[in-house]
Order: sequence, then C-alpha cells, then structure tokens
Amino acid sequence: MIKPLRKAVLPVAGFGTRFLPATKSMPKEMLPVVDRPLIQYAIDEARAAGIEQFCLITARGKDSLIDYFDIAYELEDTLRQKGKKEALEALQPSSIQAGSLTALRQQDPLGLGHAVWCARTFVGDDPFAVLLPDDLILGERGCLSQMVEVYNQYGGNVVAVSEVPKEKTSSYGIVDVAADDGHLVKVSGVVEKPNPEDAPSNLSVIGRYILSPDIMAYLSKMERGAGNEVQLTDSMTQLIGKMPFHGLRYEGTRYDCGSKAGFLEAQIAFALQRPDLASSMRQILRKYAHEGEK
Repeated sequence: MIKPLRKAVLPVAGFGTRFLPATKSMPKEMLPVVDRPLIQYAIDEARAAGIEQFCLITARGKDSLIDYFDIAYELEDTLRQKGKKEALEALQPSSIQAGSLTALRQQDPLGLGHAVWCARTFVGDDPFAVLLPDDLILGERGCLSQMVEVYNQYGGNVVAVSEVPKEKTSSYGIVDVAADDGHLVKVSGVVEKPNPEDAPSNLSVIGRYILSPDIMAYLSKMERGAGNEVQLTDSMTQLIGKMPFHGLRYEGTRYDCGSKAGFLEAQIAFALQRPDLASSMRQILRKYAHEGEK
C-alpha cells in the first residue's frame, strides 16, 4: 500500500551570497517575486499538492522565515480598524495552521543531503517531499501536484527533471535513464555535477523531490561527495533498484531564482500573469525594448 504524501521539507539555510548585500540581514527566501516571497510560493505549491506538515531547515539569522508565517496581531488589528479588507485578504496565504510548521536549524553548512538529514525526526517513517524555493515554477498546475500523481501510481521516489544544455551538466544532478516515454523517465542512476563528457544524459534534477524515508539511513553515513558536501543525489542512488524511482518531465517553466538573471526574469513572467499588472508590465517592456534599439 502506498502511503499518502503529507510532509514536506524545505531547506532554507543557505547564505544567499549571490544576492549580497540584500541578503546580509534578510534570508534569500524572503526576497519577493512581485509581492510574495519565494518561501510563500513554495508553501503554496506544497499545499496545493496535499501537503499538511512543513519543516523548514533554517540557520542562524533566519528567524524571519518563521515570523513570516506567524500572526501579526498589531498589523492585522490596524488593518481591521482602518477597514483595509484587501490588505487583510492579502495576508491570508501567509498564515499557517497551528502545529503544522516545524523549524530546525542546520548548524553546519554541510550540503543539501545534510540539511534533509536534519529533518529525520520530522520525517519518521513517512514519505516526504523536498522543495527548494530557489526553483520557482510557473504553470497551469503545480509541479509537486504533477509529481504526486506519479507517486500515487508507482510509489517509491519521484524527482522533477528538465533538459539542460550538455555543456551545463556540471552545474546539476544528472539522471541516468533506463527508459523514457517523453513524459516519465525510469531512473537508473543520478550523478552530481558531472563533466559534460561524463554526463549520462542532459536531464537535470531540479529542486522538487518525493523521497522514501529509507534515504535517511544512507544520509546518516555523512559521506562527502561533490564539493566535499553531503550530497542528496548520492544517497538517492542507493534507493535505485530497491524501489521505484521515476523522473517526471513536468509541465511548466522553471525560473532559477538562485541567480540574479533568473530572479529578474521571474519578476517579469509572474507580473505578466497578473491581471492587475500585465498591462503596465508590457508597457515597461516596450519602453525599454525601444530604448535598447536607439
């Protein structure tokens, strides 16, 4: 019997050095795309996929991520007294049911695998999702919701995969493909950041995973991989052959908000999806496109 997926782990302990000086005193995951921080988009996507319990893997100086999902009594009371109904409604997605959010600290920056291992007590014997807020995905349906459909059919492990240029494989975890029907990939291996000439394919794993709790036994060994860090992909490979392992070519567009260019592109794409902003954004784009032609 396949256990329902109800838990999600969100590793948010990174320093965000690419966005200094903004991230000197502000978590990268609190940077807004239009008017919502990256962490909100990740939580919204998880909720839409049926996730009920969330675990933030944080670090020192990142308490604002927890505060964001708390009740802001003074702010809400002031908005009520002033009759600002729309502003109150805008706050609703940032609220979370009492007892459904856990925060744990990754005291040493030892890699993504170590961050996920920090959630071992939260995970227990249950399957769980991992969402990296840096990867922002725009589509008709949430990426994780699409993955849950695959998980509910096959169980085991599911990762979201996307094609990358062969010359950029050294920046990603790359899957080895046993079978591929153009939508669903049967994974026979995962290699972390291989050189282009050694890459088994050009299908990269992006920041969405559904994993079996069995992975914790392998993560607990704390074996170092690429970059001398505990790599999640290295432990994922230990599950292949022991249970189903699939890669999903998800529907949607991924924006790498861990890079400045990707973050700026996401601002444009998400603004163009907003009825209240689309017209203004098109005018802005035309203005700067015209100036660039001069």
